[in-house]
Amino acid sequence: MIIADYEFAGEGMQRVFENEKWTVGIKNWKPANDVTGMDCLERHNKTDELFVLTEGACTLIYANETEKGLEFGSVKMEPGKVFNIPATLWHNTITQKDTKMILIEDSNTSMENSDILMLDKDQIAAIRSLA
Repeated sequence: MIIADYEFAGEGMQRVFENEKWTVGIKNWKPANDVTGMDCLERHNKTDELFVLTEGACTLIYANETEKGLEFGSVKMEPGKVFNIPATLWHNTITQKDTKMILIEDSNTSMENSDILMLDKDQIAAIRSLA
């Protein structure tokens, strides 16, 4: 046996390790996660998702569904802390070009059990004000 290590230096997210229970990915900045490129939120309907900021800066954006519509919130990530996105919570990340995060999720997380919500211009403006 040997100890394996993994890395990813490209834009966006890449799963670097996966087994039958969980997946570890490396998530780097990409244009869609820049404050000027954000246009949607996502949610995973069956599983939580964990993020750990290792480099740069990231703001987690989230939205709860209420009778009045979406209520937005944000959390500025701190390096080395584990941030849990509960299942069914609308969310996305706003990052800068030097950002690198570790993402951990159930290996069954996919677009078959997740949703994407495209945002209108007012919702995008609300998110930009939180970044």
